[in-house]
Amino acid sequence: MKTILFTGGGSAGHVVPNLAIMNELRYSHRVLYMGTNGIERGLVEKAGYPFYEIECPKLVRSLTLKNLTIPFRLSKAVNAAKEVLEKERPDLVFSKGGFVSFPAVSAAHKLGIPALTHESDLSAGLCTKLIAKKCKRVLTSFPEAADLFKNGEYVGSPIRKEILRGEKSRARKKFSLSEQKPVLLVLGGGSGSRAINEAVRANLKKLLKIFDILHLTGKGNLIKEETGYIQREFEQDMGSAYAAADVVLCRAGSNTVFELLCLKKPCLLIPLKKGSRGDQLENALYFEKKGLCRVLDESEISDLYEEITKTYRDEALKNALGTAHIENGLANILNLIEKYSNPNPSAQA
Repeated sequence: MKTILFTGGGSAGHVVPNLAIMNELRYSHRVLYMGTNGIERGLVEKAGYPFYEIECPKLVRSLTLKNLTIPFRLSKAVNAAKEVLEKERPDLVFSKGGFVSFPAVSAAHKLGIPALTHESDLSAGLCTKLIAKKCKRVLTSFPEAADLFKNGEYVGSPIRKEILRGEKSRARKKFSLSEQKPVLLVLGGGSGSRAINEAVRANLKKLLKIFDILHLTGKGNLIKEETGYIQREFEQDMGSAYAAADVVLCRAGSNTVFELLCLKKPCLLIPLKKGSRGDQLENALYFEKKGLCRVLDESEISDLYEEITKTYRDEALKNALGTAHIENGLANILNLIEKYSNPNPSAQA
């Protein structure tokens, strides 16, 4: 039985796609995970996989003395990762990005263990750029992103199979939503979006005249519910949450956007810009140009009500979604994991 070690963290966007792949391998492979004591640890351990914790520094994107200690701390993290790999001897390391991926992939490279990495965004993150030459292939969700690397390969975004299995009537009963109004699903990301939460609630009475609302608020952000306004801090069963929805309001994280497009859900995207390298805005504008979503700048969030209603009523958008083909990269990635974990070098050519 082959052993595959996964790595990636810092946000749910680096972990959830890994879990989609891991769940497909769990009965045919030994599956391990390496990450920090961050969001990845809770998600991976809850899913029942062995977890190796290492400490890894994160580059602060501003002038700070903390960055001067990074080379020493990074070297220490690579050595810690190397100890784990020497112990477990995985057949392949699979990275989903985030700063924690650097030690695992670097250690794998030193030990001659093949590695793959997957980049979700239209433009590559810093860690992907740093580890690209240490990987057999840089896999991408966007075709254009693969062109950025000599070893780039477009495979699509790995979409969880359970996402595709929701059923609208059953989902609406699950969340106590009526069948009298269309449903607006509001997502703010794993930790919730203060801007989106506040804007929705500022427009709540107007929105409830048209929609029932399922609002995934993030931890600690619940308020008193009203008729037709259902809140959850988190929702494990995202297949049902998506199935219940007629229109979606959310940030523009790559994984979420690809899931919504695969499900043909009209969506209004409000890209995160503060504290971001700009990847969400790039993702959103890319799909807006293709007519597959609408985009609202956070500086114009006061127009939220009008923009949501326009999105719901946009027939051209719905037609474009109906004919669009969105590649689910899950099968492609599984095939490449099998290929590059093969001990026969000729099979990896």
